[in-house]
Amino acid sequence: RITLLQLEQRFLCFRQLEGVWPLPQDFTSSMEQYPLNPHTFHFGYGKQSVAQRGCSVLDSAFKRYFSLVFPDYSSGSKDKPFTAEISVDHDHCDDYPNEESSERYNLSVSERKAVLNAETVWGAVRGLETFSQLVYQDDSGSYFVNKTEIVDFPRFQFRGILLDTSRHFLPVQTILKTLDAMAYNKFNVFHWHIVDDPSFPYQSCTFPNLSSKGAFHPMTHIYTQSDVRRVISYARLRGIRVLPEFDSPGHTSSWGKGTSNLLTPCYRSGIPSGTFGPVNPALPSTYQFMARLFQEVSSVFPDSFIHLGGDEVDFSCWRSNPDIRTFMQKMGFGVDFAKLQAFYMESIVNITSALKKTSIVWQDVFDYHKRVMVEVWRAGCYLCEVRKVAKAGLRVILASPWYLDQPGPTHDWARYYTVWPLLSFLRSSIISV
Repeated sequence: RITLLQLEQRFLCFRQLEGVWPLPQDFTSSMEQYPLNPHTFHFGYGKQSVAQRGCSVLDSAFKRYFSLVFPDYSSGSKDKPFTAEISVDHDHCDDYPNEESSERYNLSVSERKAVLNAETVWGAVRGLETFSQLVYQDDSGSYFVNKTEIVDFPRFQFRGILLDTSRHFLPVQTILKTLDAMAYNKFNVFHWHIVDDPSFPYQSCTFPNLSSKGAFHPMTHIYTQSDVRRVISYARLRGIRVLPEFDSPGHTSSWGKGTSNLLTPCYRSGIPSGTFGPVNPALPSTYQFMARLFQEVSSVFPDSFIHLGGDEVDFSCWRSNPDIRTFMQKMGFGVDFAKLQAFYMESIVNITSALKKTSIVWQDVFDYHKRVMVEVWRAGCYLCEVRKVAKAGLRVILASPWYLDQPGPTHDWARYYTVWPLLSFLRSSIISV
């Protein structure tokens, strides 16, 4: 016969299991409970751990997750000590996470002890997040954790969130809160769409006029070098890469405000109209400017990838400009402006490659460029495009079905969870068999 108290206890046990997010690869748990007391609980390094006290990533994570596990820090019981022992196989304490970083971890929770083993500090950080989600409170406010065994690793190596800070300037504190939310959900790439047509908030040391004339406000709506370093450091401690995007040749209206002769002058009836279009791909000075800018960007952002954009280029201004048309004839492009864009993107990719950066571009560029990672963003049969890119031997990022600023007329958030990125490959395998 089950009493009401026993039913409540079972509910609490199952409720805490549902709190683990994302669902681990292998997860077993029982209803055996262990009490936790903030005064007798501590995180520590395992004896076999390569990383020990002084590891910036884990020392910081221990403090952060103690506050997350015990937000109230209430006590009063005389519980026995409980230790969460963390061990890692490799010392990456002073490194930045990268595309090859292992996030695998094993977590075992038993009486008076939790053991977390990981290959890297980044896997340990993911395991600490899981442990924090396992802890729950009863109605009296007491903390508990259940006997649990977990083996976990990410299904996808790139799990990103994009923030556009050009159309809507976001204070640094808001970006840091987003990084916290990413860590809670085990995201590992912050795609910083830092500049675009509306504004250029990135404060460049090499070209200070870009932000002083291109930002919404030259003092309050910019990201200083110190701001950028703060974001990158904050992200690193949470196992998050910072991927900067400087989109061109389109989406560059704000760039032209602080740099003369960068954008293409548009013509109307053979006369300059006073307006400007995309970056001018016909001038040597364009590539000299880009080389200096990306040299700075590469030194500021440590990640080995950089996003070069390349989407939504309007050819009408290029088409109207007589100097552009002359250049195209000289290069043998005829009237094919896609070839002109390909020439420009090839030149920019060469610049970033020389800086030992791997380029990411939007899918618009894929049709005529084969040395990049491609991000699929357009609607329609986006899985068809994913399959097409993969078939060409390129790595692909899928963004199309997850535009969070477009939840639909009924705000049907459930549709974001019904996407199966690998479904097109599964169908292809079935057909081929």
